Amino acid sequence: MKEVARKVSLPTSSTHRILTTMQKQRFVRFDSATMFWHVGVQAFTVGNSFARSRDMVTLAMPAMRRLVKATGETANFFVMDGSEVVCMAQVQSQQLVRAISRPGGGAEMHRSAAGKAILAHMHDDEVAALIEQAGMPRYTDHTIVSPQALATELATIRRQGFSVDNEEFSLGLRCIAAPVHDETSAVHAAVSIAGPSSRITQSRIEALSELVIHCAKVVTTEFGGKA
Repeated sequence: MKEVARKVSLPTSSTHRILTTMQKQRFVRFDSATMFWHVGVQAFTVGNSFARSRDMVTLAMPAMRRLVKATGETANFFVMDGSEVVCMAQVQSQQLVRAISRPGGGAEMHRSAAGKAILAHMHDDEVAALIEQAGMPRYTDHTIVSPQALATELATIRRQGFSVDNEEFSLGLRCIAAPVHDETSAVHAAVSIAGPSSRITQSRIEALSELVIHCAKVVTTEFGGKA
C-alpha cells in the first residue's frame, strides 16, 4: 500500500480508499496471501473494449472514405460510452460548408443519429435505464424529450435500418446513421454522415440512407460481425 501511495503521490489513507472503491468495481484485486494489489478483470475488459474499438476504426476508415466520396458529406464513426456516443473517427467532407465533430467528443444518445441507431438495438429495460441516468434534455425544438416518443422513433429505426437526427442536435444540421454489429450481433457502434439540412434534404434521405447502411454493413463484415 505504501509503495502504491508513493508512486501516485497520495496519502496512504486516500490511496486505500481509492483502491477499495476500485476493488468493488473489480478494476483491482487484493491478494491477502502476498499482501499485494493486482490489476482486476474489469480493467482488462475495459482495455479490451477500447482495443476492439480502435480495431473497428481502422477497419472502418476505407469504407468511410468511400462514403464521403459517394455522399459529399462528412462521415463519422461512433461508439457507445456509458450513456453517450463518442466520435472515434471522422472523414471530413470537401464541401466549403461542412459538419465537423471533434474526435473524442460525446453526445447524449437521444439527440444523436448514431446514438439512436444503437439504442434501437438495445432491450427496452436497457434504454429505460440509460434515460433515467442521463435524462432527455432539449437542445432544439426538434429534440425528442419523452420516452414514449423515443420508443416510437426506435421502432421506426429498427424497421427501416437507419436513423436520422433531424436537427435534434443542432439547428441546420442533419445526420443519418446505421448500426455496426459485432460477432454476437450486438450493436455498440454506428456509422453516420452529417451535413447542413440544406443539402441533406428530406427528399435525399432515402437515397443517402442506402449508402450509409451499405457502409455500416461493410464495416460489420470487415470486423467479423453479423447482423
